[in-house]
Amino acid sequence: MSSSDRSRAVGVKTYEVRTYGCQMNVHDSERLSGLLEDAGYVRAPEGSDGDADVVVFNTCAVRENADNRLYGNLGRLAPKKAGRPGMQIAVGGCLAQKDRDTIVKRAPWVDVVFGTHNIGKLPVLLERARVQEEAQVEIAESLEAFPSTLPTRRESAYAAWVSISVGCNNTCTFCIVPALRGKEKDRRTGDILAEIEALVGEGVSEITLLGQNVNAYGSDIGDREAFSKLLRACGGIEGLERVRFTSPHPRDFTDDVIAAMAETPNVMPQLHMPLQSGSDPVLKAMRRSYRQERYLGIIRKVREAIPHAAITTDIIVGFPGETEEDFEQTLHVVREARFAQAFTFQYSKRPGTPAATMDNQIPKEVVQARYERLVALQEEISWEENKKQVGRTLELMVAEGEGRKDGATQRLSGRAPDNRLVHFTKPDQAVRPGDVVTVEITYAAPHHLLAEGAVLDVRRTRAGDAWEKRTTEKAAAQPAGVMLGLPKIGVPEPLPAATSGCGCD
Repeated sequence: MSSSDRSRAVGVKTYEVRTYGCQMNVHDSERLSGLLEDAGYVRAPEGSDGDADVVVFNTCAVRENADNRLYGNLGRLAPKKAGRPGMQIAVGGCLAQKDRDTIVKRAPWVDVVFGTHNIGKLPVLLERARVQEEAQVEIAESLEAFPSTLPTRRESAYAAWVSISVGCNNTCTFCIVPALRGKEKDRRTGDILAEIEALVGEGVSEITLLGQNVNAYGSDIGDREAFSKLLRACGGIEGLERVRFTSPHPRDFTDDVIAAMAETPNVMPQLHMPLQSGSDPVLKAMRRSYRQERYLGIIRKVREAIPHAAITTDIIVGFPGETEEDFEQTLHVVREARFAQAFTFQYSKRPGTPAATMDNQIPKEVVQARYERLVALQEEISWEENKKQVGRTLELMVAEGEGRKDGATQRLSGRAPDNRLVHFTKPDQAVRPGDVVTVEITYAAPHHLLAEGAVLDVRRTRAGDAWEKRTTEKAAAQPAGVMLGLPKIGVPEPLPAATSGCGCD
């Protein structure tokens, strides 16, 4: 008997959420899980692979074969659904917002289609589909409620995502996200800080501020320095050890933000700054509102203010009309900026974007060759930059599930303040995810560091306590997850954590 069969035998329905795309989607999936658990569903065990009463796809529309991937997965679920009366399938996210009725035409066994603006309707739509015995398609054209007002099942006990805005006011020619997420809508600063305080009260010690264009925060409320003020306010929250944010846009990255990063101790020395291209003509064709000189100027200012900052980026190779000279300019910026890591993308044509109909689409073989050259250069730089970390003593926040070989190597893994991944020797003293250890870096690889000596110090934290409590409850077969909602101002309640962006920031 499967786990879902056992659950149905005792009247409990299970759910599974499959997530594709950026951090915004990951956080939205935490909301979807919270909504379903609030409605009485229980999360299906890991590896259930569609063996759940409700399977939800939270989709992305940025990459080229996103729709093929979705319909392939839906096709594999069709026979399971046919053999299991009562099973339901829901599709949400950016692809659902874009394709709407197309989904139920191509996959008529889907029960619910919902968009990026109305994720809170999922339980109601599932029940309506069950009662009416027909597919429910509901796509809101504008945001019905800020996602942070919804219940949440956080994936981590010690780190959390906090949305500060939704939507985007940019018009990049390669990106379909603004059309699907809508115009930027900022959240009240007081609500953001109340949520963070409540999270810290639950044991969270690291938060990541999220926005499609996170440092444009304030444009909706008429305050150009709102984001830097928010960073500084985070510095005043007792118990909050680490603050990160993603993803900013060079257009809105002002000196007051750099100063706030440098002067606020719990804002980490890490910056993800999407480049996309180093060529001025290509940046113009992309409708990016900065040029190479402006971009490198930001990098220089950040390094002057925060010498140990690790800077990462997004780069698109093969945008329509990109010449060899244009590509060489991208390589030039990579050499000058010396990114710790770059998330590189081969340009993919997305229907509905201006770039999809541009002339001079680059042949696949040319794009592939340029992509390989870029990756090789960045790998070399990443390794060189990581080697500079050897000999440094760093505080790591112990992470869960980040070291795939930890069991075989008798190591644990953690994140340095600049977000570099470090594998370290397992100490005699028990440490938990969320605890902090001090180590000395002994070896560097292109994508991680090693601390092969003895751990210098272990600091047990409230975040580690929170992880231990959750793990104990899970082992005792109690429902996993932390159910969260919007706190009442002045009375924080238990409330509602990065990969890079989706290549569209």
